[in-house]
Amino acid sequence: MPKTRLIALMSLALVAGCEPSPLTPQELETAKSLALMSLEPIPPSPSNAQADNPQAAALGAKIFFDAGFSGNGAVACATCHLPDRQLQDDLPLAKGVGTTDRRSMPLLGAAWSPFLFWDGHKDSLWSQALGPLESPVEHGATRTFHARHIAGQYKAEYEAIFGTFPDAKDWPAHAGPGGTKEEQTAWQVLPENTRKEIDQVFANIGKSLEAFQRTLPLLQTRFDIFIEALAKGQNPEPDQSLNTQEIAGFQLFTGKGECINCHNGPRLTDDHFHNTGVGEVAGLPKDRGRAAAIALLDSDPFNCLGAYSDAAPGQCGELQFMSRDEHEFERAFKPPSLRGAAARPPYMHSGQISSIEAVVEHYSLAPEAPSGHTELKPLNLTTEEKAALIAFLHTLDPL
Repeated sequence: MPKTRLIALMSLALVAGCEPSPLTPQELETAKSLALMSLEPIPPSPSNAQADNPQAAALGAKIFFDAGFSGNGAVACATCHLPDRQLQDDLPLAKGVGTTDRRSMPLLGAAWSPFLFWDGHKDSLWSQALGPLESPVEHGATRTFHARHIAGQYKAEYEAIFGTFPDAKDWPAHAGPGGTKEEQTAWQVLPENTRKEIDQVFANIGKSLEAFQRTLPLLQTRFDIFIEALAKGQNPEPDQSLNTQEIAGFQLFTGKGECINCHNGPRLTDDHFHNTGVGEVAGLPKDRGRAAAIALLDSDPFNCLGAYSDAAPGQCGELQFMSRDEHEFERAFKPPSLRGAAARPPYMHSGQISSIEAVVEHYSLAPEAPSGHTELKPLNLTTEEKAALIAFLHTLDPL
């Protein structure tokens, strides 16, 4: 082909918007695996028969924002999971009626997670919701308190979903398996059938909350728009493109930085548990992470195999076949999604690291773990590499 003809064709291609991709074919395939375009539908929740019932979701939304589900009347689920802050609270330690030992995890994308909390001590989104309701430092109330609140405020809506509400006239105002000694005693003297009725109402509160949280969408980012355009053979709009530094950061994320080892898939988390050498917080109890959570999960009456689960035993594979090697999981925690992470400091399970720059420095240096064994190895990132990695993480900020 004559040289002038080749130049002319190249010029036409550029005018038509066929600029070459800034990513290699292999890099583009990896990028597509991290983008929302690869997100699978929310998996079913076999232990919750109402998980996708719009009526349950509507009730769950009301419960989520109702501070009446707290001992002091001032704490709702939304207190620690702010809708305008990616459903987290920007605090190193969550604050309800008191202060917790860990940071609030963002709820966006939680419906895809097989295990919940930083240590995975719950195996469904509905059972996860029950823990804070009874925690003395979160909602600060008891099982009967919450069940009676449903009876007083939401009985008709509850019955439209779950059937007839049990007779609650003789239920004590404050009783439960946790709480004060008096509250525990009040619970223990209740007839077993009454306790089971209350437990079922309590479980259904969680199932309503799960139904609501399953309606919360993951938020699109500039990275998603950029990669989807490239995947379609299109050129992204200039304000939606990744610049040279951000692309270099992506290459570090998936290459030398090894971030993708734990932060993979379109939610940018592998949902597993990892020891990454994060330090302890002075004044807080020793936190063994997943190692201490295994026994809690197995003994939980609200787990997938429990009496209040709607699942058949064969549908509880995650619980039945999970690893129970405590030594393997010493001080291991679940990596949160990196979607929006650059905009929500502080970081780690108890807010130990104050900035995204310090997080990158931590992974570059790979300090020894306080207990167990860190999975990290020193990366020795240069100043330019750190800046590029941070620039890429900001492309994951929600639009």
